[in-house]
Amino acid sequence: MKNMLLAATALTLSMTMAQAETLRWARSGDALTLDPHAQNEGPTLALMHQMMEPLVLRNPAGELEGALATDWSVSSDNPDVWNFTLREGVKFHDGADFTAEDVVFSLERALSENSDMKGLISSVASVEAVSDYEVRITTKGPNPLLPAALPNILIIDKDWAEANDTVHVQDVEGGDETYASRNVNGTGAYKLVSREADVKTEMTAFDGYWGKDTYPIGYSDIVYTPIQNPSTRMAALFSGEVDFIQDVPVQDLQRIEQDPGLKIVSSPQNRVIFFGLNTSDELVNGTPEGGNPMADKAVREAMNMAINRDAIKQVVMRGQSIPAGVIMPPFVNGWSEELNSMPATDVAAAKAKLSEAGWGDGFTVQLDCPNDRYVNDEAICQAVVGMMAQIGVTVNLNAQPKAQHFPLISGVESDFYMLGWGVPSYDSEYIFNFLYHTKGELYGTWNGTHYSNEKLDEMTKAIAAEVDLEKRDAMIDEMWAMAKADAVYLPIHHQVLNWAMKTSVGAAVDADDQVKLKYFSVE
Repeated sequence: MKNMLLAATALTLSMTMAQAETLRWARSGDALTLDPHAQNEGPTLALMHQMMEPLVLRNPAGELEGALATDWSVSSDNPDVWNFTLREGVKFHDGADFTAEDVVFSLERALSENSDMKGLISSVASVEAVSDYEVRITTKGPNPLLPAALPNILIIDKDWAEANDTVHVQDVEGGDETYASRNVNGTGAYKLVSREADVKTEMTAFDGYWGKDTYPIGYSDIVYTPIQNPSTRMAALFSGEVDFIQDVPVQDLQRIEQDPGLKIVSSPQNRVIFFGLNTSDELVNGTPEGGNPMADKAVREAMNMAINRDAIKQVVMRGQSIPAGVIMPPFVNGWSEELNSMPATDVAAAKAKLSEAGWGDGFTVQLDCPNDRYVNDEAICQAVVGMMAQIGVTVNLNAQPKAQHFPLISGVESDFYMLGWGVPSYDSEYIFNFLYHTKGELYGTWNGTHYSNEKLDEMTKAIAAEVDLEKRDAMIDEMWAMAKADAVYLPIHHQVLNWAMKTSVGAAVDADDQVKLKYFSVE
């Protein structure tokens, strides 16, 4: 009997120790805010996904699964109506019950003026609570893609928001700070313990989490630390200061593989890196005599021909990229090998094209680039500076943290800029909606190029409502042919996703690079 008690005690202690594991997680940049509807930006959403949840989640395998909703379907009476059945018994971190009124409040908040998420659900006309656990969403015409648009629309507690004067979405561009930008009350697997922006965010497992018996949730505590400098980030991993890092410098992959206490998990990433070009008549940073060169499609084509994507892959990315000819990842509906074709690097032909366009003597332009967001982002930009110089285009590099970089794009204050784009819906409509549509309140919110094409605008709205998939795919093909011909974006490559971690970390890697720690286990 005594031996049985000792064995039981040892087992209990073992289980407690396993449950008391802390995961120390690092990547190059911090979340820009904790307001779930203020910034549609990858690292921001990744941090918030640990503490807040959507109705529908995309799991690490890329499949849609229920989160706060257990079932959803189009109404048999009206193709404009989606009915969602909500999960019962869910609690917010402060103990409040999750109900349909929180969904209505959150979706309406996500559609409001300051929200950076409104483009995701721009087809939504109204949201109605049918009962405590049923929600009816009516769209502006049929929208077969609605569930795929919801994984990043996170739900917060209506009463909490009202009590803390945070009903309205934080105005990030206006320099606003709110209670929601610093605090969280979600339904997620982890709840916020403390946060010091750009320094450290601490979370702990939520005892009242509805999914604690469904998901591994191998870690009881999470410490998230942004470490911008790649060498410092790698030193923290090798010394054991952190357990898991994203944004692994490609030059360190071999060194990690040779360390018996570390491992790498890799996957093709749902993200394309590209450059956007100002297509308006004037440059933001001074217009030379003759106007903005990049307003001429021939100039944009010449710049595209000057980029040596294979050299970037081999020299800058150490083989860890896939050259791209279109700003669409291969995961996305609409992608094809033909569309992904790219012009051969041809300096002489590019110079000739510039000369024919009247810019044979070249011109000067500023390239705005982040230095803490994408893999080797600043190094890629530096390489492109040299490539443009070969055709007579003088490029002044302005590399800075993403917190300063992204407002230049959203504010249409850049002539030439780097951007990376993932597609959480896995559909081309997401790209046309955010990047090609004429910039406005609901559409084109990340179109920093001044590009406007009335036909593309009309078709972007049309494919969101088209239920005939064959007809819809044909429309998407036509749209990509127009978009690619106009060359307002210069594709560089598809990123290869590498996560590095201790061998004890059981990471569920996903192509969206969006960490969801509830799927992590301790091995």
